[in-house]
Amino acid sequence: MKKHNFSSGPAILPQSVMEEAAKAVVDWNGIGLSVLEMSHRSKEFTAVMEEAQQLTKELLHIGDDYCVLFLTGGASSQFYMTAMNFLEQNETACYIDTGNWSAKAIHEGKIFGNIEVIASSKDRNYVYIPKEFTLPSHAKYLHITTNNTVQGTQFHHIPNVDVPIVADMSSDIFSRPIDIKKYGLIYAGAQKNMGPAGTTMVIVRKDLVGKLSRQIPTMLDYATHIKKGSMFNTPPVFPVFVSMLTLRWLKAQGGVEAMEQINIAKAKMLYDEIDRNSCFRGRVDEADRSLMNVTFFAETPELEKAFYEICEAEHISQIKGYRTIGGFRASIYNAMPTSSVEHLVQVMKRFEEQA
Repeated sequence: MKKHNFSSGPAILPQSVMEEAAKAVVDWNGIGLSVLEMSHRSKEFTAVMEEAQQLTKELLHIGDDYCVLFLTGGASSQFYMTAMNFLEQNETACYIDTGNWSAKAIHEGKIFGNIEVIASSKDRNYVYIPKEFTLPSHAKYLHITTNNTVQGTQFHHIPNVDVPIVADMSSDIFSRPIDIKKYGLIYAGAQKNMGPAGTTMVIVRKDLVGKLSRQIPTMLDYATHIKKGSMFNTPPVFPVFVSMLTLRWLKAQGGVEAMEQINIAKAKMLYDEIDRNSCFRGRVDEADRSLMNVTFFAETPELEKAFYEICEAEHISQIKGYRTIGGFRASIYNAMPTSSVEHLVQVMKRFEEQA
């Protein structure tokens, strides 16, 4: 029985990646050891880490002035690690507040320095991306969340500013090309668009690290992990391995440039049906709709309940919206096949006919 998995995370992975990872759990490349039991200092795993880092640079066109790290602690750990590593107590960082995760980043950042929220869409319950803001001259960096998994909004134009951007890309990393020169640091939890839960990718500009007077705990200092190539302590071996397999898969699909076109087509198909269908309405402003997390409502509570039931019968999984928002959320990350989006659209059409 095929399940159409629209989970926001841990999310869908390419079928071929899961099959290859499953084989490696039993015996990796015929060496007689599982990927789960090998030494992280072995030449085999060292090669995995190096390939994952190199594929990241290749796919996102990143130069040697940046370092790619695979860390633990989830993207939530980066809410405080970024400020801890970049911000003196008397310095100011600016944030754009676009939802749950940026609000958490703002809260954590205040522990280590001055935080100014220079724009927010909270006034309309985060249904849009703020376009107008003034960045003060004393800002050390600007923090944004490029895609808002809960609300279903996305930055389609990254701001042009004179300071480094720190970006949470957890739910749209590798979904489209980026201009790396705009960023001082990018972080992303693997479990949405890159691999299984358990590792967080950090892409950091090397010259920004190690500049503060603050003493930083060893494990929370980016310089520690840069120096040791993400191998200071035992890394999350299996999540890094599966992320590496996913990056190989992404390269074989044509890279992020090809994936962007696929993602645009999938999202358009679903949004067009939401807009056409008399039973549903979109949640966010059209200009700021996410290509990764499509949020929408049924027109009545009765229709909402009935559609949940139809989705379950049609093997559509994890379509329910975030607990504080309700409605529906279809997460259509890179690994989501077009056929599953087509299936959801057809179910929506039949639902309207029967309503």
